[in-house]
Amino acid sequence: MKNHYFTTFFNDVLKTLKEVNLNFSFKNLDYLPRWIILAIDVTMVLVSGIFTFLLFQTLQWLYIPNQYLLFGILFQLIVNILFFWVFRTYSGIIRHSGYTDALKLFFSQFSTFIVVIIINLIFLFFNYQKVYLTTASFINAVLSFSLLFFYRIVVKQTFEYFFKNSNSDNLIKVVIYGSNSNAIAVANALKSELPQRYKLCGFIDKNNQNTTKRILDLPIFEIKKTIPILLRSISAEGLIFPEGILSKEDRFTIVEECLEYNFKVFTLPLVADWENEKAVSKKIKNIDILDLLERKPIVLDSNTIAGQLNNKTILVTGAAGSIGSEIVRQVLLFEPDSIILLDQAETPLHNLSLEIEAKSPNVKVTNTIADIKDFAALNRIFEFYKPQVVFHAAAYKHVPLMEENPDQAILTNVMGTKNVVDLAQKHQVERFIMISTDKAVNPSSIMGASKRIAEMYVQSKHFQNSTSAKGTFTKFITTRFGNVLGSNGSVVPLFTKQIQEGGPITITHPDIIRYFMTIPEACQLVLEACSMGNGGEIYIFDMGKPVKIVDLATKMIRLAGFKPHTDIDIKIIGLRPGEKLYEELLSQSSKTLPTHHQKIMIATDVCDDFEVIDATIAELKTLIDQSQKQNMVATMKRILPEFKSLNSVFQSLD
Repeated sequence: MKNHYFTTFFNDVLKTLKEVNLNFSFKNLDYLPRWIILAIDVTMVLVSGIFTFLLFQTLQWLYIPNQYLLFGILFQLIVNILFFWVFRTYSGIIRHSGYTDALKLFFSQFSTFIVVIIINLIFLFFNYQKVYLTTASFINAVLSFSLLFFYRIVVKQTFEYFFKNSNSDNLIKVVIYGSNSNAIAVANALKSELPQRYKLCGFIDKNNQNTTKRILDLPIFEIKKTIPILLRSISAEGLIFPEGILSKEDRFTIVEECLEYNFKVFTLPLVADWENEKAVSKKIKNIDILDLLERKPIVLDSNTIAGQLNNKTILVTGAAGSIGSEIVRQVLLFEPDSIILLDQAETPLHNLSLEIEAKSPNVKVTNTIADIKDFAALNRIFEFYKPQVVFHAAAYKHVPLMEENPDQAILTNVMGTKNVVDLAQKHQVERFIMISTDKAVNPSSIMGASKRIAEMYVQSKHFQNSTSAKGTFTKFITTRFGNVLGSNGSVVPLFTKQIQEGGPITITHPDIIRYFMTIPEACQLVLEACSMGNGGEIYIFDMGKPVKIVDLATKMIRLAGFKPHTDIDIKIIGLRPGEKLYEELLSQSSKTLPTHHQKIMIATDVCDDFEVIDATIAELKTLIDQSQKQNMVATMKRILPEFKSLNSVFQSLD
């Protein structure tokens, strides 16, 4: 055991000596090599010993008797080095020295003092003179500890001063909102990070109770008027919100104020959620546009939803799309037996399957490349997998593109939906949930009209099915909501891309408004509607307050750290074919009925008989086969008298 101990000590000394490299530059020095720290520690011990020796010599006392002088110096030096190694005093990064390093130095010097006392006792036992004066040894230990810790503080401060001042002009001056333990932890992490990105100017106490005190030698500011005025008075550029400091409503108000005066706003997760505190600045991010939605969290009836999805076979059409893929993710939380992902987009479907297989290895996932326009292919899928619940999210949704291609809008949105509906009934699917859009209400575009006809077919199919002689039948349910933030082709990804490219942001009209909700929020409500539906309903979702698109663009520019119309321009390009200034969730003839969920209502839209709608869709199919675009659009307008084209070549048919 002793041999192993000394072998380890010898190897460690050799390793330290190998680190000796005289060719280093202070500018490029990230941390001091261990051999330098050990050399300085030994030097401090020698300086302390010399000072102690001279101090007691002036008092006419000998710290070490002359006959033991060489032995005493070498022995105490070796003992110090031994305890430096035992307590690893030289292995820490000096610029991060703290309480733990001070303890290591204390124990190393205390241990050295104890060994000195033991040596004195041994010499006295053999009737020799003491090697060290006990009082001088104690003073030497205290002085050595002081010098060792003092030089560490000097090196730490030198490093901080050198690196902080080397790029101080490029630092973003920020204030941390809050003065609790989480805010202090954020400040500590930001102050210790190198190279720095942020310069802390102080803290804001939201209750104005500690404004006469300081934290980390930084002031605590009082909010006398508004936060933007405070930031301007101290020449700060931004505000950092540690998570959990404020409610969403209060944070929204402050963010709005700061953005209005072009101050940057950042957010940061709780310290407990950090994987690496030293990389804190990488976790600081701009407030996201999603954070500015004034919406309360959705409370789901998990037990009821689980009853509809748990251990079931689920089919999701359009599974690779933004809505379809989120439905898949949320359905997986309720542990279905298997899930069939159906889409014609190969690469997005492949990426989704890789993602969910890693997250839900216990659920059988089947990827099916198919087009909902292909009835025969769909029939084979239904026959083989026998789905019990179908979420129908497959559709063409881009308004201007569908104005140019009305036949494809009808084939996919109408005929494709008809295929899935008919097969759901044929194979006795328990529940069929169609994803619709607010553009189906009083449609002004081919896309909106095609979705409204699809809604009518789904609804009429349920009533035709329920009045038939069959004992069990599929519950056909429709969900209708507005725009979702971040979905493929929506304005948020478009505006983000345009901002990254330096602008301009293009807006079709300065007065255009839209309803928005997040993708997870929309899909949560789809699942809730699935569980509560008895069939034949058109569920509409509470979309919150409408958002003016020009205001959305302005906020996104400010959140990115730019000034609207100065750094990033906003360009009005005119309404696109089929585009409305505002969307509606209900037609003029419709009313709503409440449900047990405050964010979900039932639209009481009037629906024609199944035979009438089925015959009209067959007529549309014939016109598509004959490539008669004008006639097929005219037929859509006959089916939907409220369909009035806007900015479109089909306005003449109104």
